[in-house]
Amino acid sequence: MAFIRKKPREQQLQLYSKERKIRGSLKICSKSVIFEPDAISQPIIKIPLRDCIKIGKHGENGASRHFAKAISGGISLIFSQVYFIKEHNIVAPYKIERGTMEYVFELDVSGKVEDVVETLLQLHRASCLDKLGDQTAMITAILQSRLARTSFDKNRFQSVSEKLHMECKAEMVTPLVTNPGHVCITDTTLYFQPLNGYPKPMVQITLHDVRRIYKRRHGLMPLGLEVFCTEDDLCSDVYLKFYERQDRDDLYFYIATYLEHHVAERTAEGYTLQWQRGLLSNYQYLLHLNTLADRSCNDLSQYPVFPWVVSDYSSSELDLSNPGTFRDLSKPVGALNKERLERLLTRYQEMPEPKFMYGSHYSSPGYVLFYLVRIAPEYMLCLQNGRFDNADRMFNSIAETWKNCLDGATDFKELIPEFYGDDVSFLVNSLKLDLGKRQGGQMVDDVELPPWARSPEDFLQKSRDALESDYVSEHLHEWIDLVFGYKQKGRDAVGAHNVFHPLTYEGGVDLNSIEDPDEKVAMLTQILEFGQTPKQLFVTPHPRRITPKFKSLFQPSSYNASMADSPVSPGEESFEDLTEESRTLAWSNITRLQLHEQHKIHKEAVTGIAVSHSGSSVFTTSQDSTLKMFSKESKMLQRSISFSNMALSSCLLLPGDATVVSSSWDNNVYFYSIAFGRRQDTLMGHDDAVSKICWHDNRLYSASWDSTVKVWSGVPAEMPGSWRHQFDLLAELEHDVSVDTISLSAASTLLVSGTKEGTVTIWDLTAATILHQIPCHSGTVCDTAFSPDSRHVLSAGEDGCLNVVDVQTGMLISSMTSDEPQRCFLWDGNSVLSGSQSGELLVWDLLGGKIRERIQGHTGAVTCMWMNEQCSRVITGGADRQIMFWKLQC
Repeated sequence: MAFIRKKPREQQLQLYSKERKIRGSLKICSKSVIFEPDAISQPIIKIPLRDCIKIGKHGENGASRHFAKAISGGISLIFSQVYFIKEHNIVAPYKIERGTMEYVFELDVSGKVEDVVETLLQLHRASCLDKLGDQTAMITAILQSRLARTSFDKNRFQSVSEKLHMECKAEMVTPLVTNPGHVCITDTTLYFQPLNGYPKPMVQITLHDVRRIYKRRHGLMPLGLEVFCTEDDLCSDVYLKFYERQDRDDLYFYIATYLEHHVAERTAEGYTLQWQRGLLSNYQYLLHLNTLADRSCNDLSQYPVFPWVVSDYSSSELDLSNPGTFRDLSKPVGALNKERLERLLTRYQEMPEPKFMYGSHYSSPGYVLFYLVRIAPEYMLCLQNGRFDNADRMFNSIAETWKNCLDGATDFKELIPEFYGDDVSFLVNSLKLDLGKRQGGQMVDDVELPPWARSPEDFLQKSRDALESDYVSEHLHEWIDLVFGYKQKGRDAVGAHNVFHPLTYEGGVDLNSIEDPDEKVAMLTQILEFGQTPKQLFVTPHPRRITPKFKSLFQPSSYNASMADSPVSPGEESFEDLTEESRTLAWSNITRLQLHEQHKIHKEAVTGIAVSHSGSSVFTTSQDSTLKMFSKESKMLQRSISFSNMALSSCLLLPGDATVVSSSWDNNVYFYSIAFGRRQDTLMGHDDAVSKICWHDNRLYSASWDSTVKVWSGVPAEMPGSWRHQFDLLAELEHDVSVDTISLSAASTLLVSGTKEGTVTIWDLTAATILHQIPCHSGTVCDTAFSPDSRHVLSAGEDGCLNVVDVQTGMLISSMTSDEPQRCFLWDGNSVLSGSQSGELLVWDLLGGKIRERIQGHTGAVTCMWMNEQCSRVITGGADRQIMFWKLQC
């Protein structure tokens, strides 16, 4: 976030909350207001701007209900939600307080009140915009306006004899935060003056102290510049991001020209020669390669990457003379397990262009903070909305982490430099953080070390010894070929089984060519969160290091990996009363449906919901082209699968909960094995987008925009003796126009379809013939369903109508209209719960011909719905990218 901070001298302001007075500092961020009390026992207060109800000068419209009189120089914030951080100076998950509240901030310099209020109001307006692209654009405009009204304070020069060379606007980059300000360079010094005076009023670097300077790409744009005053340190002295590439290049040229007279220029090849000759250690060489390849400790999306080199985490002694102790450095992590690789290659071969072998990267912000949570807990809390990860998914054990990288279906992560450094902090819970309790009952504390390590210090020393060993020195070039070299891209990458998603590579997408601001922000966010492949440094095979040869040839270890995931088994049988009376009771109370929780897990509209028998796993599809698996218990996203770059339109779970089936706009139906964590089949059965699928008794029903509904015979993969589905086309139900929705009767002898032109058709599946064709909507039919007794069909249309058709006669027997389209619904034959275009849930009384209740829900159209068998829980998906969990309050 970009901080805008007002701080006169020592103390900045006082916070009044219910007549309590607390002194501290105020930070106005791009999307929130943060108050840091001077007393460390008091919590840091974070107020999201989007949750603010009213912002203004205190007392300008009379005294508030919380304060007896107006406070001079006070800024009043009335809001509905506040976060409390680091209470009693203890790093822990954020505490959230909800409800209408008012805080008053009294500035020490009352003359700044109007300026601060104006800025807050502008940022509040930005935070309330619907589209993320519009928010970003407005925040940028506000920031640029403030920067334009300020300039570098030349009174900060170290000497009156300094000569100004150039001044421009830029941001100082630190993990998860960027601070805007002004850059100034003179003939002797580089200055950066933060607009907010944070973390200090001035950052200055004497040019004579500079040892290295690198151009950087930040957010995929060539706008970064990183300056080092040491030769081998991991972290730089300052990382700057410029708004204009020319400013970055001019500053780089000036400093580089200065350095030519003082420091020898270093290239990758120059470092390589030093490494070959033994002047640089393996550790130092890898640090330099990371730096040259745009990796920086200040950018979590491009954090330095180091290899796993040891594969033995179970022996009591670490034998560095035994080649079997080491990982095969000629293979990426994803290719170390032969069985897993075979599954990945099968998926790769079936995948349409652009193909990739691995659905996750070896370096990403999440992986970095996974390793560093004990020394950077606040970063993890910031990245994960104020919460730590599930205790069993934390960095608990070196051996467990290595095993998961070998066997896990989607875990291919490498290491970070800290594993070969001398600071043990990231292995020890010295802050006494409460990181949760594991399923076995033990608390997450220090990282469990392998038996051969007597202490954290001993572990790091032996890891460093392994990195610098003869074996690694002889084979390190093979790993460099994969990560920084010629096997990173192209045919060589394919041959080395080293192909990641195209968006992870430099040049994989041209952000400047994307005109839509929302699409651009979404694309950038996806890339930064997924991880980025380092800049390619070498296009030919990397040379070996000059070391003594091993006496024996290396023979890769064979890994007898178990299956990545065991099949999802249904939960224990529920003994709840599932009688017709209990369902009727539930539906009679459907107006008492209450929102329980909500999660934004997609980047586009949610299109389908399927839930495991136990209710623990929720599968969703979206127009963002992904199938996601969400854990109801842990409230965490467990998997994200993309079969192509086209939208997915619906999903269902096959009996047994081992396979998820998804329909796609790319004309295909995909079968995803939960147990194996990969696509196991693709049905290419249509000539246009597949809009909806149903399944019953080993038969798949698929509707498509190619004007057909097809009935397929399919043998599910989980049946004994069968590995793949065998599909036979049993029937083709032809329509005149695109088919948008279908539904089956309870016995699956009837099917109802709805078309783009508003026609509802009821089919007899035993003869594949039309029973009735009813043109009952003036626009697209959004959803259709049989009543539980299959006597009626309900359809919802783009025209806002809910129509009930008698199955036997084909007569339209009821029609109700709303003022907006109803996109989806659930019904019991008498009452309807529908999802509207505006995001409301509507409860309809079909017999009474009225709308009984309107329930506030999504901020965009409700696009899909699911209800459990007891009719007591509902899940909805929306165009706002959220899934919402509802409970019936009886």
